Amino acid sequence: MADDPMTEPPQRVGFLLVPNFSMMALSAVLEPFRAANWVARRTLYDWRLLSVDGEPVTASNDGVLMAQGAIGPEDSFTMVVVVAGLDPQEGRDGYRCTIHWENLSAFTETFPRLDVTGRLFEIDRDRFTSAGGTASLDMTHYLIGQAHGIDLANQVAEQFLHARPRQGHAPQRMELRERLGVSHPKLLAAIAEIEANLAEPLPRAALARAAGLSTRQLERLFRIYLNCTPSQYYLEARLKHAQILLAQTSMPILEVAVACGFASASHFAKCYRALFNHSPRAERAPRPVAPTQVMGQRRAW
Repeated sequence: MADDPMTEPPQRVGFLLVPNFSMMALSAVLEPFRAANWVARRTLYDWRLLSVDGEPVTASNDGVLMAQGAIGPEDSFTMVVVVAGLDPQEGRDGYRCTIHWENLSAFTETFPRLDVTGRLFEIDRDRFTSAGGTASLDMTHYLIGQAHGIDLANQVAEQFLHARPRQGHAPQRMELRERLGVSHPKLLAAIAEIEANLAEPLPRAALARAAGLSTRQLERLFRIYLNCTPSQYYLEARLKHAQILLAQTSMPILEVAVACGFASASHFAKCYRALFNHSPRAERAPRPVAPTQVMGQRRAW
């Protein structure tokens, strides 16, 4: 546990706001630091909101935050938190990192040499990454505990009614049984096989065999619990994966089709339109932008 004498200088934190950053991710890190100051009754953390050029930055929710300056080589921060959003592009060669589960496939397709995990957060030497959302809150709880002790970290967690902070190795997603609302173990085993084999779909007999079922039993379970056939469920899973790749990567449409188990772009486009009512190309068309709202940032503790 780290010593925390009253004379210890505050940690200086720079929040570098990237265009289209997540407001939730920013708050999930900044607010625990503010609460740590309040609980300790002194300044443990001092922060500045930064942008690349010192100009205001638009968040993913179309709110605009005023930067307090531009980041520069002369800055002497204890840590710099890069607050990104829905389009993570920067590589972290040589470091272990994590990313939101919805972006994981697209990110690994784009950066196949990176060591990307599916954990809540990763801390590798002097680099830390979180998967976003409430995972940033869990990561900040860990960082506060490392710097100022677990007692203070737990008091901060209680300020946010965060009764059970999770460890970095915890899974991001709910278990299949919770996501789907079914508990039949062999059906869940079949669905796990589907999710693990989107690029090279398993034949129905192989899928049934992997789940310890006959093909007739497999069909029956899908009908009873999910009101569809295994083939229908498999196809929809592949198309939803394709939707993520189209939205989050610049992969050619044919490559997306192949990555999702389709032999031709034409068959892929036909199936895609049947499910989503628009073509794969239309998925990448620009979308209307909502009016922006300027938000002021007040520093207080």
